[in-house]
Amino acid sequence: MQPRMQNPAMVLSGAMQPIQEIFKAVHSGGVPGQTLELVHLRVSQINGCGACVDGGTKSARRAGVSDERLAAVVAWRDTPYFSDEERAALALAEAATRQADRPDAVGDDIWDAAATYFDEKQLAAIILMIGVTNMFNRLNATTRQIAGAWG
Repeated sequence: MQPRMQNPAMVLSGAMQPIQEIFKAVHSGGVPGQTLELVHLRVSQINGCGACVDGGTKSARRAGVSDERLAAVVAWRDTPYFSDEERAALALAEAATRQADRPDAVGDDIWDAAATYFDEKQLAAIILMIGVTNMFNRLNATTRQIAGAWG
């Protein structure tokens, strides 16, 4: 397998710095690192980004997510391994990623559940993580980035 090109964020001078600043802000938002990693992984699974699933799995392990929980992210609703807070974040991640699946992409039920567990700053961090992950998924899938190539 060969990528079509380098990731566009690496090709254009100055593109990675602002993205890294967003990640820094996300991680200062008060959301547990494991929750952010689970969100990243679930969004990447939905979008079929092999490079991000691979990298996200490794990052989640470094954050302390067990292999049992990593294996169950794809079926988080049907497993006992996630807290109510994590479930709310994962539901928000799915809804915000699959916006075309329903007229009200992020319904009040999903939003209210997340807002029960996370304050505005934490919600901002989760939403930014979802957005940046979706961006990278699209960049990587379009340019066919290779899983495992980034460490």
